[in-house]
Amino acid sequence: QVQLVESGGGSVHDGGSLTLSCATSGIRGTKDRLYSMGWFRQGPGKEREAVATIDSYGGTKYADSVNGRFSVSKDNAENTLLLRMTQLKPDDTAMYYCAAVQAAWLSADHWTDHRRWHYWGQGTQVTVSS
Repeated sequence: QVQLVESGGGSVHDGGSLTLSCATSGIRGTKDRLYSMGWFRQGPGKEREAVATIDSYGGTKYADSVNGRFSVSKDNAENTLLLRMTQLKPDDTAMYYCAAVQAAWLSADHWTDHRRWHYWGQGTQVTVSS
């Protein structure tokens, strides 16, 4: 059974930092079953958008709006997915979701499509004030 649980959200001022964590179970990769993981977010009145992803080989992708400020990684023997966020802006305010999909890698054309991701956490709120 796949389970994803986010934590680490909160409120910070413009320019602050936060690190989000996603505790995972049931998605440890094997030679016949590989997973890619990622973070999505949805702000008030906005569509859900991809923020950052990491494939089974460690390759990462970032949205242009966060590139250079956010960093996605795996920790604790790949049981935890992290999103380190720095230089936060009010536009980063959103509910952040952890997601996973059974795929070895993610194409440039499809990694941003949330419909292609099969497993989701419940989300953690990030609020950035001016």
